[in-house]
Amino acid sequence: MSARGTALLTVAVLAPAATSCGGDDPETAEPPSYTQTRPGFAERAGSDASTSLRFTDVTAAAGIRFVHATGAFGEKWMPETMGSGVVVLDYDGDGWPDLFFVNGTGWEGRAEDRGATSMLLRNLGDGTFRDVTAEAGLGRPIYGMGATAADYDADGDTDLYVTAVGDNRLYRNEGGRFTDVTRETGTEGNAPSAADPAWSTAAAWFDADGDGWLDLLVCNYVDWTPETDLFFTRDGVNKSYATPEEYSGESCRLLRNEPASAAGVGAGGADDGAPSARGFRDVTAESGLENPEGKSLGIAIDDFTGDGLPDVAIANDTYQNFLYENLGEGKYTDVALDAGVAFDEFGRARAGMGVDVGDILNRGQLSIAIGNFSNEPVSLFTQIQARLFQDLAGSARLTRSTLLPLTFGLRFADLDMDRYVDLVLGNGHIEPEIEAIQGDVTFAQPPLMFRNDGRGGFAEVGSLVGGGFDEPIVARGVATFDYDRDGDLDVVISTNGGPAKLFRNDLEPGAGWVRLRLEGATPNLGAVGATVRVFVGPVAQRFVLSTASSYLSQSETNPVLAGLGGAPRADSVVVTWPRGDRTVVGPVEAGGEIVLSELTSPTR
Repeated sequence: MSARGTALLTVAVLAPAATSCGGDDPETAEPPSYTQTRPGFAERAGSDASTSLRFTDVTAAAGIRFVHATGAFGEKWMPETMGSGVVVLDYDGDGWPDLFFVNGTGWEGRAEDRGATSMLLRNLGDGTFRDVTAEAGLGRPIYGMGATAADYDADGDTDLYVTAVGDNRLYRNEGGRFTDVTRETGTEGNAPSAADPAWSTAAAWFDADGDGWLDLLVCNYVDWTPETDLFFTRDGVNKSYATPEEYSGESCRLLRNEPASAAGVGAGGADDGAPSARGFRDVTAESGLENPEGKSLGIAIDDFTGDGLPDVAIANDTYQNFLYENLGEGKYTDVALDAGVAFDEFGRARAGMGVDVGDILNRGQLSIAIGNFSNEPVSLFTQIQARLFQDLAGSARLTRSTLLPLTFGLRFADLDMDRYVDLVLGNGHIEPEIEAIQGDVTFAQPPLMFRNDGRGGFAEVGSLVGGGFDEPIVARGVATFDYDRDGDLDVVISTNGGPAKLFRNDLEPGAGWVRLRLEGATPNLGAVGATVRVFVGPVAQRFVLSTASSYLSQSETNPVLAGLGGAPRADSVVVTWPRGDRTVVGPVEAGGEIVLSELTSPTR
């Protein structure tokens, strides 16, 4: 949450004692002008401001009544403005994607929002959802931030990890009812020697060391507690929400999935040898992922080097981004500086929020998109060599329209099913009074939707898609899923201190699609980390089954929904499983769903 771009900034004062960790650039330094053009970064002339996309706000009709609680009571404590996320998961295994909205709650000793809880909504398969929070065992209040879902214990159902200000929570799914197993599995998310619980944000399940079991990466933000809260002001009089530059950072934590006995924790009552008898051991330092300077808010996991191993991109807020290359056997090294993704083109750390990865041209060149603070446009770090990226947001026509909004969640998804990923941004400021200080920036901001033109450029079409998509909200998390199973991707957005939004995609029939459900081998039953390529003529779309993207949120990635751009079939589908085996099938006729199994599908 950078303070750059605000009209006034007064140095914060610490409650008992004060230090400033950074701050704005000197007055003599010229701020970067992201709208200036130069060779290689010029905005393209013209814009294809047309689209077949149409969305309808079906929040009320779908029975979604979740409202985010901040616990705010006038003191403007920093976490109040940061939450929260939304997770798409099939918690009951019925094939319909459900929703979990992460909530805050009231602060200790205060009445505001006291007792507010997160909400689990079961998809009834008829276009509506039902609140099953209490019966699923998820009604305990915590000051939640984000969540991530996967089957960590290989028992066939999806478990849930929730990050928080304070101890995080690991909920083991036992046939549709969740049990809190945080303590016995050692998954609080803090450094082992920490005196106080951390403020955790993004988290992701992935196989970090190649043993087949899903490990847990938990990112932390800054060292904030109510006792060390800062007085920070933008107008010289009234308190504002502080920026992370005034706080020390906290390292992300990597928790290795091991048998409970090896991890040195209890098994939560499970018998030895049972699939659920798993625990976690903190391997942050030995893995190379430890960095106490990080102020991390977003995680994206993909194979950026093409060696078959999952690498990790982390967006930091007012600190350089991380890009951890997987060296094998659970070891990582940060290559962000050499790869060109640590800083912007002026050598400055932006205020990174959410992050996602996409292949915008279907050529195997991955782009890392990062949402940034107001007066810092979205980053689009695109591979120009195997281990080198360049920010091509300007040439993709993304800078001007994303300069003023404050972007938290963002998601690559093929919304018009033309075989090229589009980009959705969830925007909203942190300061309710920002317009009085900076007249061209508002607190509530409309989401942005960019249509991919298939040539590396994007056109903003949010005002054209209808359904209230151009209405201002204070967005945080963004996720995509086909909630009504009609063959196109819908969008769900969580907000800060307000109601969630569900936008149904009403794309006209004709684009065509195939749905691919992957079944992995034990212990990675959800095939997390698998790569799917769908070939239609010369175009090869690429999908990765990941639990990480956007801001504090998780989209539906299994099953894979692939648009065909009007073709009657996919010529072939190639699945590269996490262990390296390949399955090749095809052709696959449009409009159908097929199940691909790591154990039984033909491989080569």
